[in-house]
Amino acid sequence: QVQLTESGGGLVQAGGSLRLSCAASGRFFNSYRMAWFRQAPGKEREFVAAITSSGGSTNYADSVKGRFTISRDNAKNTVYLQMNSLKPEDTAVYYCAARLSISGPNTPGRYDYWGQGTQATVSS
Repeated sequence: QVQLTESGGGLVQAGGSLRLSCAASGRFFNSYRMAWFRQAPGKEREFVAAITSSGGSTNYADSVKGRFTISRDNAKNTVYLQMNSLKPEDTAVYYCAARLSISGPNTPGRYDYWGQGTQATVSS
């Protein structure tokens, strides 16, 4: 089992940057596929980015490709989301998630563990 705690959210102007962190407690962090999701008010939770357990492969939602970068440091049990060129439509609560399975779609139901979320607000 793993417990996840996000940090790094805040208020930023459009065009600015934020770096989110997700610290994991528990054993075998380097066995988990990690992902970031987000949820805006009145909308469903949506996939943002994912990274394999080794960090060797990543994938992104089309809406954030070229602007966001997911990375991980297995020695620190932490996964990051660097968000650049932020837009007002990126405003949401951002959640970190983990799963052991290596296959399957990046949908919320396929992830087993979740953090409490961190708010990112982008002003125009």
